[in-house]
Amino acid sequence: MSKKAAEMTFVDHNHDHNACRGEAVERAELICAQRSVRLTDIRKRVLELVWRGHKPLGAYEILDALQKERSGAAPPTVYRALDFLLEHGLIHRIESLNAFVGCTDPETPHRAQFLICEKCGTTAELNDPRIDAAINDQAKAVGFSVLRRTIEVEGTCPHCTEASS
Repeated sequence: MSKKAAEMTFVDHNHDHNACRGEAVERAELICAQRSVRLTDIRKRVLELVWRGHKPLGAYEILDALQKERSGAAPPTVYRALDFLLEHGLIHRIESLNAFVGCTDPETPHRAQFLICEKCGTTAELNDPRIDAAINDQAKAVGFSVLRRTIEVEGTCPHCTEASS
């Protein structure tokens, strides 16, 4: 990936997260309307919390934030909302962190790959079909049937690399 592509993938640490969150909610509302499914207030709020930054959030972090607003919020409420958002491709689960991050391209079914900065925690989503094709080709060559795949790469984002230079 070129330096320019990496900079486009990793947002500036000081950018307006509210704009990202607003765009994500607008896309989610449109997608849910097209699919005739309900984006309830709780589901919408959980999506907003996931999108409050570009760092993965665990379910209990989401629950803590939700309980500050709604004292009756319980773990099943959050898990049901997360399951809905995952099912409809509005968020991704970062397996290694047991946490969730917003999907940058929910309109297109895809198998994303993730770059996770070990210093600041920012996570960038890649959607490179060549990576998926390479895995499929290599698996097929050895007679392996792929059921699930998670590609998460840890390293240092361009902003943290520049800051430590």
